[in-house]
This record gives sequence, C-alpha cells and structure tokens, in this order.
Amino acid sequence: MKPFQYTKAVTQQSAIEAIAKPGVKIIAGGTNLVDLMKRGVTAPDKLVDINNLPLKSISLDKAGQLHIGALALNSTVSESPLVLEQQPLLAMALKAGASPQLRNMATVGGNMMQRTRCAYFYDTTMPCNKRQPGSGCGALEGYNRMHAIFGTSNKCIAVHPSDMCVALAALGAEVTVSSRKGSRVIPFTDFHRLPGDHPEKDNTLADGELITGVVISNNKFAKNSYYLKIRDRQSYAFALVSVAAALEINNGTIKEARLAMGGVAHKPWRLYDAEKALAGKPANEESFNQAAQIAMQGAKGYQFNSFKLKLAPAAITEALKHAAGIA
Repeated sequence: MKPFQYTKAVTQQSAIEAIAKPGVKIIAGGTNLVDLMKRGVTAPDKLVDINNLPLKSISLDKAGQLHIGALALNSTVSESPLVLEQQPLLAMALKAGASPQLRNMATVGGNMMQRTRCAYFYDTTMPCNKRQPGSGCGALEGYNRMHAIFGTSNKCIAVHPSDMCVALAALGAEVTVSSRKGSRVIPFTDFHRLPGDHPEKDNTLADGELITGVVISNNKFAKNSYYLKIRDRQSYAFALVSVAAALEINNGTIKEARLAMGGVAHKPWRLYDAEKALAGKPANEESFNQAAQIAMQGAKGYQFNSFKLKLAPAAITEALKHAAGIA
C-alpha cells in the first residue's frame, strides 16, 4: 500500500476545502476504500476522516420527508423506528446488503460511493477500463457470470454492488451535496452513471462535492413493499439479481408502482416502463408477469450470465407478489 497522509475534518467546510485538492479522498467507515487501497486499485495521497461531522441524523420534516445524514450507519438506518415505519423497503435492502459487522461500520454516503466488485477491476494484472481507461474490458470475453444485462457498453459490463441504492432508486430519493459553490440536490436515479465511454466515472458528483445526505419524499408504499435478493449463498454475498418493489394498492387495484433492480446494470436499474404497465391493473400474478416481461426489454446476456434473462423476470414477479401479500 502506498504511504498516505491522514487527517480529521473538524467542520464540513474544512472537509470540502480538503477534497477540492487532487489526490485527496474521504474516509468514513472505510469498508470499501481500504480494500481498494490494499489491492492497489486506488492510491490516494491523503485521507480526510469525516466521522466528526454532524451528518448522522435521521429525521422526518413537516412535509413527511425522511432525511438521512450521509454518516448515518447502515445498521442504525436499518433499525431506525422512523425508517421501519415510513420506508421499510430501505430497511429490508440494508439488512440484505451486508453482514452485521459491515453494517456497523458502513455509512449511507459510503454505500452510495462503493465501487464495483468485478474481479477484473480488482485484479491489477487484468485489463479494466474502469480502473485504467483504455486498457480494455476483461469481462467482455472473460468470466462474466456476475455482470450486467442492461445499459452496458463495449467499454464495461460491470454492475453496481449496492442493495441500499436499489431501494433508494425505487423510492425516488434525492441526494444532497455541498461544495465550495454551494449546495445542490441530485435525483437518486441520476446520481450513478451508466458506463458509456467513461466507465471510470461511477457517478455524477463534481470534483470537490461532499454528500451530506439523502431525502425520501412521503409516499404510500410502507404497507406493500419488498426487497428480494437472489445470491449464491444466504450469508453475505453480492446479488446475482435483486428487486426492490413498492406498491400503492387500493381495493385490489394498483394505484402506483415502483420497481428497481440490482445486479443487472452499472447503476441501480429503475424499471419505469414496468411501473407504468402496473398502474391501474389488478394486484395479481398475471399483472406481475406482464410487467416482468416488459421490464426485460433491451436486456442482453453474455456467455456466462445469460441465465439472468430468465432469473430477472422471475425475481420481479416474486418480489411483486411478496409486496402485494399474495406470495
């Protein structure tokens, strides 16, 4: 590991000033960043510890919006009475996302910033456009069982690893960020990027911007929501396919639906067309099967992950059945 400087930020402004300089990275829980440093994937000159910043609160405002600070621990959020009551889908995703030990260290902001677990990205002897732009994508013709079926490019087919982010995408959350230029709000579905020609860019954060929190607007999904994660083993593992499903049901009819998938794209994959197809339909298996088929439009499998083309729609139907209470 390359030697680096370490300092603690005392104020939010001092953290922003620090990260505006090249070669500086933020550290909070460090559950992903430290691994990347050990493997030589990233080598910052300086780490700025932001754990002392007042960004850990979980609160509900007068409009019913849920505010979660960027430094709130995943374990704290998943057990928060406010989250369990208002946005249980988020709690489900967090509990599916990692071991208790990791949840006790990982933060909301860090979860959003974690990088792909593609084996070619982590192996510095292999080509990877995400790690070293222009070097090629080893996964395209290599072992790509865990890789994307949506939104890929000829530069990268890696997937985003987070479960929490899939739920936040489905719930239409917003990300609050601050920088020297002030503050701004980013729709969660716009925060992460598809690979395109620049897979080295995971998100739309500008240089020197600090994530301060996420906001989830009031909704009526608490009663009928479910997070389904399909993985190789029940203990801590990344998703082959995951589905965040949320429904507002009135007298057996779907008034509104929200769907997003994990393990299938470079970012949490929102299923807008399937959501539209469910609106006004009866909350039954036939409606769910139809929506699942619509959701798969544009999907493309590779040599070792084509099984996802069947697994994904089956997972969508199953998650919707659980959300509707008919599983």
